[in-house]
Amino acid sequence: MDLLHQLQKAKKQRAKFAALNLAQRNKILRDLAEMLKKYQRQILQANARDLKNLARSSIKDRLLLNENRIQAMANGLLKVAKLPDPLNKILEKRKLKNGLSLQKISVPLGTLAVIYESRPNVTVDLAGLAIKSGNALVLKGGSEAHASNKILVELIHRALKQRGLPSEVVYFIEPKDNWQKTLLNAHGLVDVLIPRGSNALIQWVRQNSRLPVIETGAGVCHIFVDNNVDVKKTVDIIINAKTTGPAICNSLDTLVIHKESLRDVLLAASKRLAQHGVEIFADNDSHRVLEKIYPHQLLHKAKAADYGKEFLSLKMAIKTVKNFDEGLNFVKQKTSGHSESILSNYNDHIKRFLKEVDAACVYANASTRFTDGEEFGMGAEVGISTQKLHARGPMGLEALTSYKWIAEGNWLTRK
Repeated sequence: MDLLHQLQKAKKQRAKFAALNLAQRNKILRDLAEMLKKYQRQILQANARDLKNLARSSIKDRLLLNENRIQAMANGLLKVAKLPDPLNKILEKRKLKNGLSLQKISVPLGTLAVIYESRPNVTVDLAGLAIKSGNALVLKGGSEAHASNKILVELIHRALKQRGLPSEVVYFIEPKDNWQKTLLNAHGLVDVLIPRGSNALIQWVRQNSRLPVIETGAGVCHIFVDNNVDVKKTVDIIINAKTTGPAICNSLDTLVIHKESLRDVLLAASKRLAQHGVEIFADNDSHRVLEKIYPHQLLHKAKAADYGKEFLSLKMAIKTVKNFDEGLNFVKQKTSGHSESILSNYNDHIKRFLKEVDAACVYANASTRFTDGEEFGMGAEVGISTQKLHARGPMGLEALTSYKWIAEGNWLTRK
């Protein structure tokens, strides 16, 4: 059956799906969590086939599944199951002078379509959030993760059928399908399209889709180190932000340092950065500090293109600034609207940074790596939205709902 008919079936069945009560939706999530553990061996075998066929070693870690990651996927579903019901919440309630009673209640968006790359765990995260929020789901994963995604979708379908529900509410697009034109123009069948992956993918979807798009945009993340900071605490945050998830969108890309902190911070950080193999693109001031102490093969002179760049690897740029205002303005100019942080002991500087930097998540004295749906208590996330309409930042259950007005009258007519 072609994609158009599958989308029509998903729309037809989603009302039945959205009508499930909270306990029913949570049972599906718990069933799926158990299936992930029960069929762990088969999942790992499928993932091994994907890894064997992988052409780009740079995305191996994103594609890799192991026992710990499968357990984490199951735990994520259980966390989502414990979250409050996002549906049928009374968001607003009032009675008008004419006697009309109004209620504004939360409802599912309808059908979500997500185009994503590399990470098979995203398949389970998306399904968990869609099931909990009563939405139908269309999945277009990357061809590099096809075998992994396919078995995960089979388990999702099994969990749905086990509770007497139609599997059509979660549809998986095969790589060989000619899906682009149909999906990107499925007005009336798909309510929102969410690209999750590289900036190139996001821009391609934005430019070609006739559907509403939520951009989970590129994360060009900065940490601004003010003067008079605690060097050890500062270095700990830098190392955490750069090395614990270098291929993740919330990792540090450009370190912005006040000139008075430059030498002490770089001297303290250089050994630990080198141990992790971090490649540095340094401006003239930071290069002079690092050239005698940092491995020459990992140190480069920064070019203009290195600033405002999302590296998604063990690479970062360094920019030296003369004062707080210069650092603040640099971050404001270069931000992608994802996650930005200031490390400072000055309350007035912190307040200005938090107020003036226009990003989805703005931190003071904390790593940018906290920008994550699970860390924010959402159980999982659809992605990190860098736009401002409907959803911004980590997108959990609330971002997958809309609302409708319920109006009741006693045979009222408008005067």
